[in-house]
Amino acid sequence: MKKLLSALLPGESIPTRKLSGTAGRAALVLTVSTALVHFWMNSIGLLIAIKMNAIHLGTLMAIIFLFYPAFAGSPRERPSMPDWVLATASLGCMVWLLLTYDRLLQTNLQATFADLAVAVVTMALLVEASRRAVGLPLTVLSLLFLAYTRLGPYFPGLFAHRGFNWERIIIRMALTDQGIYGVTLMVSSSYVFMFILFGAFLAASRTSEFFNDFSLALAGRYRGGPAKVAVVASALMGSISGSAQANVATTGAFTIPLMKRVGYMPHFAGAVEAAASTGGILMPPIMGASAFIMSTFLGIPYVKIMIAGFTPALLYYLAIMFMVDLRAKKRGLKGMEPRDIPSLKATMLDKGHMTIPLAVIIYLLVAGYTPLYSAFLGLFAIVLVSSLKRSTRMGIREVIEALDGGTQSAAPVGISCAIVGFIVGAVGMTGLGQVIAMNVIMFAGGKLWAALILCMIAAIILGMGLPATPCYIITATIAAPALQRMGVHPLAAHFFAFYYGTMSAVIPPVALTSYTAAGLAGARPFKVAMAALGLALSGLLLPYLFVYNPDLLFIDFVLPKYLFDVATAIIGVFSLSCGIIGMLRRDMPFWERALFVLAGILMVNPLRMLRISSFAFFAVLVARHWFSADRKKSGENPA
Repeated sequence: MKKLLSALLPGESIPTRKLSGTAGRAALVLTVSTALVHFWMNSIGLLIAIKMNAIHLGTLMAIIFLFYPAFAGSPRERPSMPDWVLATASLGCMVWLLLTYDRLLQTNLQATFADLAVAVVTMALLVEASRRAVGLPLTVLSLLFLAYTRLGPYFPGLFAHRGFNWERIIIRMALTDQGIYGVTLMVSSSYVFMFILFGAFLAASRTSEFFNDFSLALAGRYRGGPAKVAVVASALMGSISGSAQANVATTGAFTIPLMKRVGYMPHFAGAVEAAASTGGILMPPIMGASAFIMSTFLGIPYVKIMIAGFTPALLYYLAIMFMVDLRAKKRGLKGMEPRDIPSLKATMLDKGHMTIPLAVIIYLLVAGYTPLYSAFLGLFAIVLVSSLKRSTRMGIREVIEALDGGTQSAAPVGISCAIVGFIVGAVGMTGLGQVIAMNVIMFAGGKLWAALILCMIAAIILGMGLPATPCYIITATIAAPALQRMGVHPLAAHFFAFYYGTMSAVIPPVALTSYTAAGLAGARPFKVAMAALGLALSGLLLPYLFVYNPDLLFIDFVLPKYLFDVATAIIGVFSLSCGIIGMLRRDMPFWERALFVLAGILMVNPLRMLRISSFAFFAVLVARHWFSADRKKSGENPA
């Protein structure tokens, strides 16, 4: 029974193995070899995409079976015999496809019984790897889409289709580049894997320590200093990691104890780190797997995605900063003691040179070089620049640890990108995306604001059980077409899906970033998740802003309009923050908080005059609050 219950939980609820001995050495050989093969494939290796994807999927599935236990009661110190069998089968299926795919192409995909059998085994192995590493919700959802392709005639109304036989489904899903070996896995095997390695090499060169010290020196002295340090450090780490969970693990171990030390409750300390780390996926230049997939979906250079992401990331982190500052004021929290704050000058002199690889990446992307080329030169820059000082120099051990750690970090992301291939393939075969788009438009009555709300609800519901990347892929596949049909710019429509897919990391009940932070904070996971959702709440309206004002994404950019839209957005998130926290100059009663929230919401509309009126409304609220605080203070301290 215990094993059965464990199978019904997301894979992240079971800790990964820390292997040692012979098993550890074998796993290390596999992870390092996988990293080196990816270097070769993405540089001088001349392989077609589906063969690259087969190597990527086969090696990552083998890694998952070795490092991720099947159940809570499975051995933790070593893989079980079934794990070794599954890992070997994963590599065997990879080799079969590499050896037979040329024949399949020559025969126009005339698959033999053996081909179909290997394809079925590959699909079954992927489902099990996804259950372990990604969790049951995405795995079950993907299987439901797979079943939909077969059972189409039995569905009602617009959702019915003629259906496909199992042979055609298996060939499409596991023997072509239209299913699990499709575009999402292609992005994972190239851009995503290389940038995850980039982040692992930066961590091995102690760049995260520099970010922590730099953030302390910059924000530690202000009220609620450690919370602001967490926001700054998470933004900096997020810019290179592209992973919310990795961000929490890296910066949270440092910032959460600091926040607790100055008076923040454990659950709120964890929530600050969770909300701030989630925003790291929005922070250029490396915005996680979703951004690279968006670039591929839209067929535009990644640099345009990166530039478009600048303003939303800035507004999100401003919203979090407003929230933690007002919370610190509400609780009367002070900054850190000067003796606990490192010198900014000393920090820059000690490890400031480790910002050079990040600058190299940004320069190359802006200059128009491909993300792959940028990642390669960035990796070489890390090794070269880190050698300038003994404190950051990387030896053979550190390089091997970076290759090993980066590959392990890439494994769940790659499995996510593979399993959603069932969904993307099913949507392509059945035309489901167009059906949903028509229904969204119909239910919205042709009104864009209603369609946005429906798409937001769909993304949030998906986010309750899915990681950010698959949530974005699914929302972009089935909801973005509806928004585009209603006149939304394609980049804005996909950013809408991307943003709410990112927020899945802090949306209960499956708020993976919050649960990671809860472990570091020693607090109840659900309490941390609810507090993190509250902190991120003022940023949840931002996607509406850049749908109605695409210049915030540098679409049809006009400087005066951009400055006006940014100004109203900042005021809007500040007003929302005041209302949610209930503090400006003093504590607010409920009715006043509601008015500040209303003023913030009214800032999100396409009508310029209404936004100007909303700003005037906000100004009146602030003036009334300020004079009311003065009168109360005078009453408490009569002359």
